[in-house]
Parts: sequence; C-alpha cells; structure tokens
Amino acid sequence: MKFSKLRLSGFKSFVDPVDLEILPGLTGVVGPNGCGKSNLLEALRWVMGETSYKSMRGSGMEDVIFSGTNTRPARNFAEVGLYLDNKDMTAPAEYNDHDMVEVIRRIERDAGSAYRINSRDVRARDVQLMFADASTGARSPALVKQGQIGELINAKPEARRKILEEAAGISGLHTRRHEAELRLRGAESNLEKVDDAIGNLETQLRSLKRQARQATRYRNLSGQIRQVEALFLHLRWQQAVDAAEQAQQALKEASDAVAQLTGKVGEATSTQLQLQDIVPPLRDEEVQAAAALRRLVVEREGIEKEENRAKELLERLGGQLAVLDQDSSREQAALADAQEQLKRRQAELASLEQADTEAEEAAEVKAQEAVAKAEVDMRSAEQALDDTNRQIADRTAKLRELETALENLRQRQDRIEAEQGRLGEERDALLADGVSEADRKVLTDKISVAEQKEQEALAAANAAQVQLMEANRKIDEFTDPEKHAQAAVERLVGERAALSAMFARPDKLSWPSLIDSVKVEAGYEKALGAVLGEDLEASSDTAAPAHWLNLAEAPATAALPDGVSPLSDFVAGASVLSRRLGQIGVVDRGLGDALQARLAPGQRLVTLEGDMWRWDGYRVAAEAPTPAAQRLEQRNRLVELEKELKAAQYAAEKYGSAAGQARQDLKIASETDSHCRAALLEAQEALTTYRAELADLERGAAKHVSRLAAIEEASQRMTSDLAEIAETRSRTNADQTAITEQPDPADGIETLQMRVAETRADLAGKRAEQTGLTREREARETRIQQLRSDVVEWQSRHQRAQNQIDELERRKHAVKEEKRQAETVPEQLTDRRKALVDAIQAAEKSRQQAADKLAEAENNLALADKNLKNLEAGASEARELKARLEATVEGNAERVDEWGQRIRETLQVEPDKALDVSGHDLEKPFPGADEMETKLERY
Repeated sequence: MKFSKLRLSGFKSFVDPVDLEILPGLTGVVGPNGCGKSNLLEALRWVMGETSYKSMRGSGMEDVIFSGTNTRPARNFAEVGLYLDNKDMTAPAEYNDHDMVEVIRRIERDAGSAYRINSRDVRARDVQLMFADASTGARSPALVKQGQIGELINAKPEARRKILEEAAGISGLHTRRHEAELRLRGAESNLEKVDDAIGNLETQLRSLKRQARQATRYRNLSGQIRQVEALFLHLRWQQAVDAAEQAQQALKEASDAVAQLTGKVGEATSTQLQLQDIVPPLRDEEVQAAAALRRLVVEREGIEKEENRAKELLERLGGQLAVLDQDSSREQAALADAQEQLKRRQAELASLEQADTEAEEAAEVKAQEAVAKAEVDMRSAEQALDDTNRQIADRTAKLRELETALENLRQRQDRIEAEQGRLGEERDALLADGVSEADRKVLTDKISVAEQKEQEALAAANAAQVQLMEANRKIDEFTDPEKHAQAAVERLVGERAALSAMFARPDKLSWPSLIDSVKVEAGYEKALGAVLGEDLEASSDTAAPAHWLNLAEAPATAALPDGVSPLSDFVAGASVLSRRLGQIGVVDRGLGDALQARLAPGQRLVTLEGDMWRWDGYRVAAEAPTPAAQRLEQRNRLVELEKELKAAQYAAEKYGSAAGQARQDLKIASETDSHCRAALLEAQEALTTYRAELADLERGAAKHVSRLAAIEEASQRMTSDLAEIAETRSRTNADQTAITEQPDPADGIETLQMRVAETRADLAGKRAEQTGLTREREARETRIQQLRSDVVEWQSRHQRAQNQIDELERRKHAVKEEKRQAETVPEQLTDRRKALVDAIQAAEKSRQQAADKLAEAENNLALADKNLKNLEAGASEARELKARLEATVEGNAERVDEWGQRIRETLQVEPDKALDVSGHDLEKPFPGADEMETKLERY
C-alpha cells in the first residue's frame, strides 16, 4: 500500500485546506516545537479509523475540530483525506475501478464521524479492515511515534506476536475473526430473546383463552340486553315525536311574527329614502363653501411661510458672510506658516548638501581594510588552535581504544576457559545416553493410520464446503431480490392506504361530492381542475345544499373552434357535467391566445398544464395544480397502484419462496460442514500429536549426535581463539608503549587560546568602527531625501492656501449681492396679506350657513336610520328564530326516523314488517312504560 497524498481541512491547527504530498523516497516534515508536526501523524491515524479520543490528545473526539483563535472563528467540521496509489490494482475488488483510492473521514459537531471510500459511504469497520489487510492501520507498529521504539524493545511476547502477525500479513484475518465472534455472540443473544418471546406468547395464549370464555358469556347475555334496549329506544322515539309537534307549533308562530315585522321594515325604508334624497344637495353646498374658505386660508398661510423663508434667508446669508470671514483668516495664517516652513527646510537642505563626502568615504574604506586584516589574523589563530585540539583528541582516543581492547581480550579469555570446562562435563554426560529404535517403529505405524483417516476426512470436508458455497450463493442470489420486492410491496401498500384514507368520507357526510365519481384520463387532471375547481366538490344528489342537476337535452349551442376537442371526450362517470364539459375545449399552449376571440358566450379553452381562456376575455395562467386537479391525479394513481401492487406481491411471493428454500438448504449444508470439519480437526489433531512425538524422538537422537560433534568442534575453536588472544594482547601492548613515548601536544594549548581571544577582540572593535561610519553616511542621505520631499510638499501647501483665499473673496461678493435682493421681499408680502383677511371673513359666514342646514337634515336622517335598524334587527331575530325552528323540525323528524331505524336494527326486523317487542307494536305505548322509563333514567 503506497500513500500518495494527505489532505487536511479544519483538523486541529490546519484550519485551511492543506495538501501534504508524499513523494517517492523519504518525505520529511521539519519545524519548531508547536508547529503541528504531530498533528500530521494523528491525522493519518484518524483517517485510518482511530476511535480513541485519548490517542488524539483530546477530551472528546470533537476536539480534533479547529476550536478557533483570537482572530479566526471556530469550525463546525473537520475532514482528512488519504489518497492511495492503486495503479497496480491491488486494492480490494470493490475499490479497484480507479487508479487512486480516496479514503475520507469527516466529523461534524454533535453529528459524529462519517467515512467515504471513492465517494461511497462506508462503515468505520470497512476502512479498518482495508488497512488491516494491507498490514497497517491506526494502531499499527508501522506508525512509529515518540517513545515507541523503547516500548517495542521492552514489549511482552504477546505484543511482539502482534507485530510479527502484521509483518506476515495476517492481521486482517484476526480482525475478521473478532468480528465473526461478535456476530456469533449477537446470534446467541437473539436466540435468548426468541425464547423470551415464546414465553410471552404462551402467556398471551392463556389470556386469550380466558377472554374467549368471557365472550361466550357475553353472547348469552346479548339476547336479554336487546329487549331492554328496544324498550329504551321506544321511549326515546316517543320523546322525539312530542318534541317535533312542539317545534312545528313554534315555527308557525315565528312565521307570523316575521310577516308583521317585514311590513314595518318596508314603511321605514321608504321614509329613509326620502330623507336621503334631501341630504346630498345640502352636503354639496356645504363642501363648496368650505372649499372656498380653505383656498383663502391656504393662500394666507402661504404668504406667512414666504415671510418666514425671507427672514431665514437673511439670517442664513449673514451667517455665511461670518463663516467666509473666518475661513479667509484661517487661510491667511496657513499661507504664512507654509512660507516659514519652506524657508527653514531649504536652509537645512543646503547645509547637508555642502558636507565633505569625500573624507567620509575615505575613512569608511580605511575601516573596511582594517576589518579584513583583523579577520585574516583571527582565522589563522583559530586554525592553529583547531589543529592542536584535533591532535590531542586523536592521541586520547587511541590510548582509550587500546585500553578497552586489552580489557576485552582479558574478559574473552576468561569466558573461553570457563566454556571449555562446561563443555567437557556436557560431553561426558552425552556419552552415557542413547536412543531406542523400537519407539521410533511404533510411532511410524501410528502416523500411517492417522494420515489415512485425515485424507478421508479432508475429502468429506471439501465436498461439504462445495455444498455450503452453493447454498450461500443461492442465499445471495435470492435475498436482495426478496428484500427489494418486499420493500416495494410495503411502499405500495402504504401509498394505497394513504390515498384510500384521503378519499374515505366520514359517515356524517350524506352527500358525496362529484369529484369522487368522475373518471379522468391520465394527464387531463390539471385541465379539469383549472376549469371547474371547487365546483367539483358539489354533489349530484339534488337534496344536497350545493348540487348539479341533470337537465334535459341542452338547446343548440355554438360549436367550439375548428380543431379543438371538447373536454367531455376525456372525462367519464358524470353525465350531469355534459353541458359544462361540452363547451370547454382542450388546446395547446401556443393556440390559446389566438382562439380566445373566436369563443362563443359560455365557452372556455384549457391546456393540459392548467392555462385557461374564457369567452369574455378572462385569462388564467397555470401556476400550480388546483386541489381538485391534485385529487383527480391521486384517484388515477390509486387505480394504477392496484395493478402495481398485484405484480409486486407476486414477485415478493416468488422470491420469498425461493429464499426460504435456499435458507433451508443453507442450514442443512452448514450442519454437514460442521460435522465434517469436526471429524477433520480430530484426525488432524491425532496426526499432529503422533508426528510431534516422532519429531521429538528424531530431534532427540539428532540433537545427541550433533551436540557431540558441536562440542568437539567448539573445543578445537576455543584452543585456536586462546592462541589468537595471546598474540593480539602482545601487539596491543606494543602500540600503547609507542604512543606514550611521543611528546604531548597539550603543552602549548593555553598560548594558542590567548592568541585567539586577542584577535577576536581586535576584530570586534574594528567592525564597530566601520558600522558607525556607515550609519552616519546612510542617516545623512536619508535626511536629504526627506527634506527634498518636505520642500515639494510645503510649496504645494503654499499654492493651495493662495488659491483658497482667492475663492473665498469671490464667494463673499456673491453672498452680499444675494442678501441685498432678499431685504426687499417682506414689504411686498404685507400688502397681499391685508387683502386676504377681508375675503376670508366673508367665506366663513357663507360656510356656517350651509353647515347649519346640513346638520338639521342629517339629524332627521339619523333618526330614520335608527328606527329602520331597530325594525331590521327585530325582523332578523324573527327570521333567525324561524330558521332555527325549521332546523329543529327537520332534526326532530330525522331523530324520529333514526330511533325507529335503531329499533328495527336492535330487533333485526325487516323494513316492511311491524315493530314488535314481546308481542306489542312499538307504535302504541307499552304496558308499564312509565315504570320502565323511571328505571332507565335512574340507571
């Protein structure tokens, strides 16, 4: 498995998307502490399926999301993508359709983690298995973290075993084994739940038997209860008859009262109309007088506003003159300041430009040469010191190396002498032992018999495995189609139930709407809903408040335009709509506007999308389907659902039967495979035991012989090693003596160190002198540039101040001229206001006279309106009382019929037969009915 790229977004410190390219060879990341190097390794482990937040150095897994800083807000998600090179197509089969395998893990706050491989959602277990099969993963030893080398060296045998298993490529098998064990434990838990469910069902069965006995007792009491119910219903029926007679009498009295009040309302209405004819001319006269007065008042107010505006203008112009004087004084001061600053900077610039630059450059060159000479002296002294230190280190290292070599030779000689003694004792013990040939013959015969049994068990296990694989193939072949077919049936049943519930009508609705009986061809629902709409909610029953009548044959009407088909050709099941639908044509969208002018009165055009044109010029565009169109489409869908449901049920039954047979075959094959594997395992264990015993015996014999040969060879080798050690020790002592007799280079080291310190101090002083000269020259050049820029800036300010002074003088002259003209306006307005005062007084007198006449007429009209309203209110109350009594009469009649019908249903009497309880006709009073009524009321 080859990693190509690691992409991070919002993960810990990587708030912005970052790509880490992992190129061929060695890729390293270098940076200071805290720069995020460890976050890269944690991101790699996290995307490979790490589930422990402690391994991510957090208190929760959501801590890997960027938590924000003082300048950047926190993120709501984190995402890490790992890209694997798959050019050799070695990935698992389901991911082998791309040259690059993309593994992405994303976490959102309060939503958990999600995994994707090549843009497909997968489980965390799938990602972990994929990396485990490649001998890697989030917790693989291949990912070495800080301190892990020491942990591996000191690890227990169990931990080292995991490392070896991963190196051998079998860690994925252990992961799958663990998952299989979890599933087996889950299956055992499910079996326990099934046992609990069976116990609950037995308890429910006993309860149902007890309920069945109670139902039998209930049937025995039903006959007696039916007689008592019939008597109770007869009493209620008699009460309903009495209430109906009383309501009929009250209805007659209410009808008489309505007639009397209606006459009085007519008389009051005539009086009100006469007064209403008088009021409008008086109101017009009063309005005209008020309008004339209002015009004069508005004109006077306009004159007053003009006077105020003239005063405000004079005040504003005076303020502007004061402001202009202040601005002129300020600009004069700015002009003088600019002249002063300009003179000062020009003088400083001239003095700096006249400085002696040649002397400064000569001093700087001389200082640079001195620095160069001091550097040469210092490097020479440092080189001499380094050579001496190197000679001292080489001499010390050689002496230490020779001493270590002598000590190692002595220890090696001691070990060889001790080992020679031990090998002599072991050789004497081995010469006394031997191996028996009879034991070898017995074990060989047992192994032959065990191998024959193993071959027979292996053949049976292979045959059972083939049978099991075939059963699994059939299960895979039929399980998914069965699930899909069953899901389709459930979806269609749910859709049919929902649509059926929508079209089900409550029992209280006596008049079904016409929309439930019409049948519309598919695609024409929007057209019918657009032209009829809520009219389809009316009933075909003439007793309904809103209904359609099936009129006689319609008189001859104008035909629809040529080429236009009537909507009645596509609607069936409602003959009462034939007149309406015959005058509605179905057209394409592009023809509607052209054909609208040719429509006869009453005709309409409609499109399949719901656009509508009416004969009188009315036009409606299709925006959304009407409720009626939606309901028609749903009814057509309900018919189609029946056909689709039958086909889906047939497919579900077919696949269910095949899947059931496949499951039965799988069960038999699994049992056979288990028995064969158990027999094979038993034979293999026996064969392994015998082979292990024989191998132990052979190993013991071979070990005996080889050990004696090894001891002899080791003895000869040790004798040779002792001679070599003696020769090497003599040579090492001679080298050590030669080195100690040479002169020690450390005697002159202090003189060299003092010389190096002096040259370094001299170089530092000369460098400081050179730096000071350079700084002075750079500071003078910088100040000259700044002064030149300041001179240009102050010259510009001087010119701007002069221009502003000229502009202020021009504006001051214009303001004075405007003020002189405004001072003549108030005298002209005073004469106009005096003339308007007299005209306003005359108009006010005329308006008052017209208002008095109008008030008298309106009072008379108000009295007439009040009288009419009182009479109309009384008539309305009387009509409402009459309507309530009519409804009460109808309700009483219905209750009489209802109680009679319930009596027939209780006694199960046919409609054409007389009602009888204990031999008595229910139309006549029962013997003892009063007593029974008293008992029923008390009950």
